[in-house]
Amino acid sequence: MECILFRHGIAVERADWDGEESLRPLTPKGAEKTREAAAGLLRLELEPGYLWTSPLARAFDTAKIIRQMLCPRTELHVHEVLLPEASPGKLLALLASLPLDSTVICVGHEPHLGETAGLLLFGKPVTGLSFKKAGACCLRFRETPKAGRAELRWWMGPSQLRSLR
Repeated sequence: MECILFRHGIAVERADWDGEESLRPLTPKGAEKTREAAAGLLRLELEPGYLWTSPLARAFDTAKIIRQMLCPRTELHVHEVLLPEASPGKLLALLASLPLDSTVICVGHEPHLGETAGLLLFGKPVTGLSFKKAGACCLRFRETPKAGRAELRWWMGPSQLRSLR
């Protein structure tokens, strides 16, 4: 199994947003940079059968861009296990329910994605693992996903992904 963790793109700043936090959208620049990062994913010849996202607007909008650019036939599923405050273990349990030959893209938030990467790679959340906005990593499991059993294939910030176009 390959699991791509992808942080949402640049969103409107909290101080500049008068609406509900869950509805805070990507900025136009954030949407464009996300499209460019998704184009980099395309160059990596990923074939995701699953595309999961947090229900928050900025992640959902990011996932829609990824779907449009990379996997238009893949259904987009909203999962609360990708909310910023969710336990990384809940995402691990969901990953373990997939077939072993799956490729899944999970679109979410910091610090949750960094904590999840730590759990998957080292068996526990660790400091120092974080994603820039529209950055991603690819983790591989050779058997049913368990804490500490992932292998890191790659970790790229948005500028590295954009350079792959």
